[in-house]
Amino acid sequence: MGLTSQSLEYTVVVLAVVCVAATVWLWPRLSKQGVGPVLGRLGAIVVTQVSIVCALALAVNANFEFYGNWDELLGNNEEAPASVSQGAGQYASVGNLKGGLVQPAGPQGLDRVTGLPKGPADKVGKVESVRIIGRRTRAINPGFVYLPPQYFQQQFRRQRFPVMVVISGYPGGIMNLAQHLQVPQNAGRLIAQGRMQPTVIVMVRPTIAPPRDTECVDVPGGPQAETFFTKDLPDAMRSAYRVGHDPSAWGAFGYSSGGTCSLQLAMRNPHAYTSAVSLSGDYAIKDDLTTGSLFGAGPAGAQHEREHDLLWRLKNLPAPQISALVASSRKGEADYGATMKFIHAAKAPMTVDSIILPQGSHQFATWRREVVPALEWQSRQLTFPQDTEAVPPRKTPPAKAGQGSAPGRTAGPSKAPATSDGRRRVEAERPRN
Repeated sequence: MGLTSQSLEYTVVVLAVVCVAATVWLWPRLSKQGVGPVLGRLGAIVVTQVSIVCALALAVNANFEFYGNWDELLGNNEEAPASVSQGAGQYASVGNLKGGLVQPAGPQGLDRVTGLPKGPADKVGKVESVRIIGRRTRAINPGFVYLPPQYFQQQFRRQRFPVMVVISGYPGGIMNLAQHLQVPQNAGRLIAQGRMQPTVIVMVRPTIAPPRDTECVDVPGGPQAETFFTKDLPDAMRSAYRVGHDPSAWGAFGYSSGGTCSLQLAMRNPHAYTSAVSLSGDYAIKDDLTTGSLFGAGPAGAQHEREHDLLWRLKNLPAPQISALVASSRKGEADYGATMKFIHAAKAPMTVDSIILPQGSHQFATWRREVVPALEWQSRQLTFPQDTEAVPPRKTPPAKAGQGSAPGRTAGPSKAPATSDGRRRVEAERPRN
């Protein structure tokens, strides 16, 4: 049974209940004097306490996904292959891609999620459970990949699709994206309604070295999280799926720590992501007990930390050519003041839109109100079809004199022009009764 499987969680809970009941039942017999009864009492206490702690630990891990499998828990993670070949233009389903940068994984909790696509993939789409391997960073990160129905349809067989990299908060995991925010379910509904263009969505957690919170930062002498998200992950997705090669096809999206990461990734790496969505994210990264030292010591470390302060970047560095959507609440969210400062500090060519709720909080009840308009917004920022897969060469008789070849296809439509002040408002979906 997998570490995050529901069957393991239920089994351990039942064992804990049995242990407690057995201890209560046998305690009168163990109340006598002597070495045997004393050892029996100690054993009953230890077994009962261990079973309860294990049940609680499994429940917490299943919800927050500190560890995705037994190897992560035991510290037996494999290192990424030293040499990996990426066949340009060659694509295969994850199930047939052995030894590649995207490999099939167990359910990783996906079997507990309701509302996922059921039926033919070309009608309802598909969600794959994978692990993503970093060629440079040697990180191995669990993920879910949503493929829209159009990905499997004949008329789109050569199209490369735009990509949203959706990042969970910390210490949460990819299960929260599928179960609580229902990212693939909402995307499927929006695509079917024509409110969102066909998009491949890869759902990942923000840390590449759990339980440490790496905050999408390249730590000096430590985990290279920024490199993983800006180079390894895009390379892995392009090697396994028909996804866009140009940055205009890539957007980052996240809530809480994942929202912080999304803004950081796009503003620091506009060559990798041209749009970002941040739901209740922060605008600066600071060291704490969960992160350890992210930036190093001395003047170099201080400068490294300043460069991860987005308000400092907007004041002191040229603005990147990206679009961003930030979300907060006037009452109930601590980041409201910083959010407004960020909105007003934005300058061309960067544009910033916003979702500002009258009242909210730092929890899923608020983010569920924002996720649908945020998905629609980011879909409008990405180009589709971004480009097309090359047609395999085939032998044809030589053309007759005067005959020419057909012109190639061009990329999809460009983004809509920004407003004059670069700031817009996006209306959040009202909660349904």
